[in-house]
Amino acid sequence: MLLSKTNIAEKLTQAKTKSYTSEADRLKEIYSIFSELDTQFNRIGNNINNGNGTPGNKFNLELLQTQNIYHTNEIKQICIDYRLRFLDTKYFKGEIPSEALSIIKSLEKTHQLEIKGFKIIAPSKLFKLEDKDDPILFAPIGNGYFYLIHKWGNDLHPLRKILMWPFKSIVNLTVLVLLLSFLITLMVPEGLFSKANSTKEFLILNFFMFKCVAAVVIFYGFALGKNFNPAIWNSKYFNS
Repeated sequence: MLLSKTNIAEKLTQAKTKSYTSEADRLKEIYSIFSELDTQFNRIGNNINNGNGTPGNKFNLELLQTQNIYHTNEIKQICIDYRLRFLDTKYFKGEIPSEALSIIKSLEKTHQLEIKGFKIIAPSKLFKLEDKDDPILFAPIGNGYFYLIHKWGNDLHPLRKILMWPFKSIVNLTVLVLLLSFLITLMVPEGLFSKANSTKEFLILNFFMFKCVAAVVIFYGFALGKNFNPAIWNSKYFNS
């Protein structure tokens, strides 16, 4: 006689019927678990959306992953290089993913504390519009150190650092203006203003192009209230 195969689902049902817990009590227990989770996630969400900066959270340093600990100077340098901002999460208009909330809940349970003072690294537009370009969520540890909790969204464009290089300082921007004016001067057809092409004429035309490009850059900067990367990396103001 062949033995019949064991159906695990049926065995589970049999074990369930032998349990002393009624269906009503079981559902009540499950509801209580989910209700507690909702309460915890709502509290964490409120801390993220409404919290102000706090000096630090009393983490158990022995339980932290050291590769996720960053100093303010390191964060500042990255923000300057890629023209990003590092602000309190209350200014962030995007959506915090559920994965981040779960990680925060796990950290709070592990370290026996309520985490506050969250900050985010993201492009400026993410603090005004809903978008998903590479936000990174941090919690302060203290003494200028922050713990990376979660990163989500898309990675930044590989050329972003190069594209944002002119905005690091007035010197960088001047170099760009000089380069652009030189290239534009080269594009001017020979003999357009004079039959005799000379170095003097080229330099005069190059200087004229430099003033034109510089005027456009200055107008754009003042009209839109733009500033250089070191001045905006931790600024909460729109016109900066």
